[in-house]
Amino acid sequence: MSAPDTPARLPADLVAQPVAQPVARLLLVDDHPLVRDGLRMRLEAADLSVVGEAGNADEALALAASLEPDLALMDIGMNGMNGITLAGVFHDRFPGIRVLMLSMHDNVEYVTQAVRAGASGYLLKDSPASEIVRAIGTVLAGQTFFSEGLAARMIHASTTASPLDRLTPRERDILDALAEGLSSKQIAQQTGLSVRTVETHRLNLKRKLEIEGQAELIKFAVEHRRR
Repeated sequence: MSAPDTPARLPADLVAQPVAQPVARLLLVDDHPLVRDGLRMRLEAADLSVVGEAGNADEALALAASLEPDLALMDIGMNGMNGITLAGVFHDRFPGIRVLMLSMHDNVEYVTQAVRAGASGYLLKDSPASEIVRAIGTVLAGQTFFSEGLAARMIHASTTASPLDRLTPRERDILDALAEGLSSKQIAQQTGLSVRTVETHRLNLKRKLEIEGQAELIKFAVEHRRR
């Protein structure tokens, strides 16, 4: 009786191999080096790749252009341009880079402004590493992610419109500058606008916020500043 045929073996180079998933490439944007160091350690422990770190908006924009990361983890309060405005710039210049805000501010107003600027999610800095990793995966998959409790609060807040929702990103920047005590001339120098344009923005702010005088406008700005 003849022995059964032995199944033919394919050459090793023709055998299907598991396809390795590309590692997400991340850019950290925070003006505190210690925060970036801690975040990098947590992300690299989860086999994620941090390809760059930035301490301000200018550094972030330069690294985004040169490194082309998949996602930027971005703080709100930074010297110069704040993270919400920067998220809007990323959305315009680098539409392929997802932005995930990572902030200590749990104010729903900040969350709403960040989403309107183009952020795909919002995490609190005290979030556990597992939640941050899950958020990154969710955002890179084209979905949105918010820290536990924030989503429900956003839905609740949406039923009560805030006058700040009427403002453009530029008007929010002007409002923040007023909160810092800057004059129209100083704001013009900081933003590259003319003094006349800044004055027009101030008038629009008072109209949209239904505020009468300059003192009341500055008081409102201080109470609602983003950093």
